[in-house]
This record gives sequence, structure tokens and C-alpha cells, in this order.
Amino acid sequence: MFQHMFSSMNDMLDQIIEQYENADVQEKKHYDEQMNELKKVSDTFIEQWLDFEEKFAEFKEQHCELAGESMPTASAIPQAHASTGAAQQILPPVSETAPCNTADLEIPDELASVISKGQGYYKLFMFSQAAVQFQSVIIQSPECNLARLFLGMTHMHLQNWSEAQRHFQLLIVLTDFPKWLAMGYNALGCIQAVHMNLAQAEQLFIKAYDVCPSFKDPLNNLKSCQETPKQLSLYFGSTELCCL
Repeated sequence: MFQHMFSSMNDMLDQIIEQYENADVQEKKHYDEQMNELKKVSDTFIEQWLDFEEKFAEFKEQHCELAGESMPTASAIPQAHASTGAAQQILPPVSETAPCNTADLEIPDELASVISKGQGYYKLFMFSQAAVQFQSVIIQSPECNLARLFLGMTHMHLQNWSEAQRHFQLLIVLTDFPKWLAMGYNALGCIQAVHMNLAQAEQLFIKAYDVCPSFKDPLNNLKSCQETPKQLSLYFGSTELCCL
């Protein structure tokens, strides 16, 4: 049903794009109205989808509490208490050998739905809306490293470099996850590269790789700084967050 609806919407938008350039004033006004309607439908669908995600997460939380099923054991998440319900769904998998702390693992249940909604916006590339959700979590729970990681990366996409830098500088101090540390150093390296501080950027990319060799973006960024400094191609590491 939704596939058919969006297929029709895409066809309509393709027609508008094709004809808009050569349209007269009246026709352009008509096309503008059509595009506004398409945007309203799209926004409504997105909001309803996010509402569904929140409701689904809340149900899962209640179901797990009542049934006592599908809950991790203490050994499944070492050195920390397991969060319940919706919070579990938005946490990354934990390596048995990776050190961790409670700020990395625990998400307050009352904020899990807000993070989930922010992740929904993030995956839809609606970064301004995502930033609002993650910022509200940080205000209420400054120790929530997952929200800070997403907020920093959201500011990277919005090119709010100073805000992104502030959050990643905090993250690398607060987190114990090698992957998150590497993503923090890599993002800070990208910010330095954007400002053409290439020597500092290279040091940060090397540090990111040393912390987590399986994370390949720092090596790609280091190569770009060394081989094509006038045409930088930087990888923020944001695709990693789409897997969380």
C-alpha cells in the first residue's frame, strides 16, 4: 500500500521537475501547490510512522516487564545494569571484550522513546528535527553518551562545526566503547580537516584507527588528507549510526 502511494508521489514529482523549468507563471503556481500537497502527505506519513515506532517501543517495554521474557542476563552486558524495554532496542551490540560504563549502556526508560524518535528523524535525514530530540535528552540526562553521539553527528550534517566539536570532545572523555571513541576522534579529525588544519586532522585520524582498527573511515580520511588535500572527501562515520 505505502509502496504504491510513494511510487505515485514520485511519479507526480518527476513530472513536476520535468515541466517546471519551461512552465509559465500560472503553471508554476499550480506546480508549487502540488508540491506543497505532496510535502504535507509525506510529512504526515513520517509523523505517523514515528508515532508508531514510539507506541511499538512502549508496548515492547510493557510486554517485557509483564512477561519477564527477552530480557538480557547480567552476563550479557558486563559491568553495567541492563536497561529494559525500548531502551534495549536502541543500544548497540556489546562486545564481550569491550570495556564499558553505565553512561554507555544505560538509557533512562522515560527518554528511550525520545531517542528512538530522534533516530527515526536521523535515518530520514531530517537532521534539524533529530537535533531537537537528542538535545532534549542531553538536557535531561547529560551522561547519556548515545544521545550525545547522535547529537554530535547530527550537528556534523548541519555543519554546526563548533557544536559538533563540543559534543565529540565530551564524548571521547566520557565513553569507554572503542568504536564510539574512534567515531569521536574521527569526527574531530573531520572538523579539523574542514578548517584545513590537516596536520591535526591526520593525528586524530591515526588515533581513531588505533583505537578501533575495524572502523575504516579514519584511514579513508587520512588518505584523502595526504593525497588530495585540495579536494577533501571526508567520511564522518555517520553510516555507522544507521546500524544502531
